[in-house]
Amino acid sequence: MATPLVDKAPSTDAAVAATAAAAPLTRRPGRWIDGWDPEDAGQWAAEGRGVARRNLGLSVFAEFLGFAVWALWSIVVPQLPAAGFDLTVDQMFWLIAVPSLVGATLRIPYTFAVPIFGGRNWTIVSALLLLIPTVSLALAVQSSDTSFGVLLLVAALAGFGGGNFASSMANISFFYPEREKGRALGLNAAGGNIGTAAVQFAVPLIIVGAAGVQLERAGWMFVPLILVAAFLAWRFMDNLSHAKSDPRSYGVAARSRHTWIISFVYIGTFGSFIGFSGAFPTLLKAQFPEVTVSIAFLGALVGSVARPAGGWLADRFGGSRVTIAAFAIMAAGTVSAIFALREHAFGAFLASFLVLFTATGAGNGSVYRMIPAVFRHGVSDDADRARRAKAAAGCLGIAGAIGAFGGFLIPRGFAYSTNHTGNIQAALWVIVGAYVVMATVVWAVYQRRGSSFGATVI
Repeated sequence: MATPLVDKAPSTDAAVAATAAAAPLTRRPGRWIDGWDPEDAGQWAAEGRGVARRNLGLSVFAEFLGFAVWALWSIVVPQLPAAGFDLTVDQMFWLIAVPSLVGATLRIPYTFAVPIFGGRNWTIVSALLLLIPTVSLALAVQSSDTSFGVLLLVAALAGFGGGNFASSMANISFFYPEREKGRALGLNAAGGNIGTAAVQFAVPLIIVGAAGVQLERAGWMFVPLILVAAFLAWRFMDNLSHAKSDPRSYGVAARSRHTWIISFVYIGTFGSFIGFSGAFPTLLKAQFPEVTVSIAFLGALVGSVARPAGGWLADRFGGSRVTIAAFAIMAAGTVSAIFALREHAFGAFLASFLVLFTATGAGNGSVYRMIPAVFRHGVSDDADRARRAKAAAGCLGIAGAIGAFGGFLIPRGFAYSTNHTGNIQAALWVIVGAYVVMATVVWAVYQRRGSSFGATVI
């Protein structure tokens, strides 16, 4: 039987009035909430904000683990030779790239899972699914006789962690009103992204034991954390009965050229973040073997922290302007890294990549802020506004999935460049060219005065 959710201790007369005016909420077995409306000011003030924040915090933790598992092979791969594995450069970059390929592919179906199963329920399931890649890794790396094919299959399973981002973002979007949704989603995304930095910092410390490098620890270390995340989601998160996803939004978005333009641009920002994060430890190991690979976590860390800053700058100056600036800085950082490689200057190489990572994070935030502005432009009436909002929602899902494919393209580009030229510099020059093209596209479509957007700040 449904029972009302009530605020037991309103602290002011205003809170009492808000509670009285709030639309009623009811709870059903399975932690389902009916009547959720974050746009109802009374309901939001009385209890909605507290419920939303609780679910956001637990969502961040689960997504944090998802990103950590997704990036796990990025820090395991450079340790494989020390554990007795004999792999070629091409094989090592395949192990780094394939989790991004699988994770990007899973993002759209994971988005639809939230309305079908409930946000709390799917958080439990998606967290427990992380046991498959982590336990598989722990078993596979115990013997250096494990074939490359088996290693590649186990690495592909890490893609489960990449799908978690999409379902987590979709779930949290249902909890918050429009005026606070951007900040909440920014925190959720940044909290998840930090999982990449955390795993790259922790694994080198944990895998070293009395018997030498014990790579299986990289998998076993996640088991208790995953179980805790699943338990906390089961005990404290909520399902919203009103959380419905409209598959038609993807169709509406797919018919808009802006969806594909933004998706192309997002390959440059998020794809660079996840691609460079995955390859950075291996690059350090190969180019500067005298340096501890554990320092690689700094790149993913500054990129994650910069994401909310990019959203804030986009609010202030416009998403297209910040995105163009991000690409300019990314190009400069990449060129600087090329010259640092030529001089074998570790300090300059690290500084260049930290600048590059910071700009990718800021660009991630600014591109996501561009999407609603682009689809809001030129609204004619309420029906048109609703159609455009649906297209914007679909664009978020499509761009998030396509952008993640950059995490596959960058490591494979490094492998191709190394096999054909002996180093990664050719691949880096291609990436610089891509940044120039992407910045030009953003300027021509959204910033140029003669464009269809005119003087509108996008």
